[in-house]
Amino acid sequence: MGMGKLRIGGAWSGVLEVEMDEWTVAMLREEVANRSDCGGPHCINLISAGRVLKDGDGTEKLSRLGIRNNAKILASKVSADQDGKSVKDEFLAEEERSKKLSRLKAAATSLASRHADGSLPVEDFNLELENQSGEKVQLGSETDQRAIMMGLMLHANAKALLRRQQYRDALEVLTMGEEAFSLCDPKLIEMVDNVSILQIDMVWCYFMLRDITWLSVAGLRLAKAREGIERAHGKESTRLRILQGGRYPELAFGQLQKSKDALISAQAKYFQLQVPDEALSLLMSMGYKEREAKRALRMNNLDVGSAVDFLVEEKLKVAQKREENLQRQKEILEQKQYGRTPLRKAVDLQKLKELVSIGFEKDLAAEALRRNENDTERLWMT
Repeated sequence: MGMGKLRIGGAWSGVLEVEMDEWTVAMLREEVANRSDCGGPHCINLISAGRVLKDGDGTEKLSRLGIRNNAKILASKVSADQDGKSVKDEFLAEEERSKKLSRLKAAATSLASRHADGSLPVEDFNLELENQSGEKVQLGSETDQRAIMMGLMLHANAKALLRRQQYRDALEVLTMGEEAFSLCDPKLIEMVDNVSILQIDMVWCYFMLRDITWLSVAGLRLAKAREGIERAHGKESTRLRILQGGRYPELAFGQLQKSKDALISAQAKYFQLQVPDEALSLLMSMGYKEREAKRALRMNNLDVGSAVDFLVEEKLKVAQKREENLQRQKEILEQKQYGRTPLRKAVDLQKLKELVSIGFEKDLAAEALRRNENDTERLWMT
């Protein structure tokens, strides 16, 4: 991508010329911090296209994060006390996730090696490819075998992550799987649709992550997936039609106009959910976390004032709920002190309050209620 210009606003305003393929978020944060004299990189938040830019492991380049030439980036100042702990927690979480993905890749590599050297037969793990006629595809060289096996296993792991809705982790595993498939003989890959399905899964991750910066990449991947499926199944799925006896089972579920309307509606709602960087930065500068700030803005039609009111109300509700829980815990402890009725019921505290209010001693009233199953009429009779 080469040199590019980034338009910075907020804590410092200006244009930075950076090497998009060389600069990382950490480098950009440090540069903005130096120019804004805020006291260090930890005091700067960077927001682009509605998402907060994270340092990650410090190696991912701006171009890989979808940041393009002339991109607008909002820089906001945060207090060191407020941000220090969260940055540390996020770094530790990211580090743990990176280790987990590394272990996953190492495990896939190890298992693929065991397959390829013949120590374990392929059938033991049910790792095999078939063409559209149901015939097993010969995997070719040892490198091809290892590449395909690793790709299949990584794809299977990614599907498990998708089922658990861990889309960001799934995307990284799918990227590894795509890289593994790329090491295989292209002629072999063209015979099957596994890579195309993997690319469709990657686009699904983009969609579920709601990251608009992936939009252009998603289009390219879908185009490649279409080409791959056409190669494997024939144009307009001609080979598939032959296998299905000329039938079109998928059309039995198709409702074209309804599908179009649903997509248009989804697109409109998607644009409504895009949070302006300025509004997000303003709420975060007030001490609110990114997630709750976005939620408040979306629930209040992106109106900052209403979002603040909503957040204050939510905070009061949480405090009230906490107070109610504490009060209930006190009542439970009090009921335990009085013991249970013969039918194993707790003393009715409301009736106890009524008796105390008309002059009865609390402990005596509680004992009377306990013995009489909380029946005040029986209590008066005795």
